[in-house]
Amino acid sequence: MQSDTYHWISTFLEAQAAELGAATNTQLAYGRDLKDFDSFLAGRNSDFARAGRDDVERYLVWCDAQGLAKSTRARRLSAIKQLYRFAFEESWRSDNPAIQISGPGQDKRLPKILTEQEVDRLLEAARSSGRNLHERLRNTCLMELLYATGMRVSELVSLPVSATRGDPRLLLIMGKGNKERLVPLSPPARVALTDWLVARDQIDAAAQVKKQPASRFLFPSRGAAGYLTRHRFYLMIKEFAVAGGVDPSKVTPHTLRHAFATHLLANGADLRAIQTMLGHADVATTEIYTHVLEARLSELVLENHPLANAAARKTGGSTSSDGQ
Repeated sequence: MQSDTYHWISTFLEAQAAELGAATNTQLAYGRDLKDFDSFLAGRNSDFARAGRDDVERYLVWCDAQGLAKSTRARRLSAIKQLYRFAFEESWRSDNPAIQISGPGQDKRLPKILTEQEVDRLLEAARSSGRNLHERLRNTCLMELLYATGMRVSELVSLPVSATRGDPRLLLIMGKGNKERLVPLSPPARVALTDWLVARDQIDAAAQVKKQPASRFLFPSRGAAGYLTRHRFYLMIKEFAVAGGVDPSKVTPHTLRHAFATHLLANGADLRAIQTMLGHADVATTEIYTHVLEARLSELVLENHPLANAAARKTGGSTSSDGQ
């Protein structure tokens, strides 16, 4: 049995990448969590090979005492459980000390909601934001594609230009774990994409005259990655919010993904179809949008139902009919 900490973590992460297609960010998070657990064990004169259930439970209590959020503690326990499951399968250990430990759970936080009117203002702001026509066309394409497809921001900014040629009705997206999915494009998104491709090809042609290589990304950049970074797009969407008169604290690239799902569901789309388009592995993840709608519908009933208004009048509250 191999008990070296580095060997345990590196081999486990390699297996996660090879067998499950774990994304780089996921591997980095697991690596950090497991190193933290290893440091805790070292302080108790223990290690991965010798740790028992009580060590894992004491570690979770310690994490709680540090003020770590439930979501962070749940993720750390998940990393530990997966490590020990892998160790058991590899015969590094004859047991899994974490298998029966329940996690702290996660607080269910409903995503911030953007109304269709707010999204319209963001799209209009994108159309008029930019130092020149090329930037305005790029900004319009970014926002239209994001809202039309519900892509994750990392999927959007790294989209290869080859996937967008030929005026496609469906866009092939490479998601988490290298899993592909098809998402239909709305007419406005197709128009924005066509206009940006014309401008982008002009930029490429000018670059080739200067002996610069053509980019393979739809949204190229001079940065190391070769495409627009997530951080830059995050700042851009905040600028669109200010320009469009939308509260910037409500707006991130991910809230456009939430808006995509919520507005589809509100207009009668099937939950399973939304799950497929978002690239969720489990429909339970998608079901959060039903809670968003339930909360909004309850709010609408309380605001507008005549019986609710009558109750408000009896208790001295004001209604929209007061004074009429």
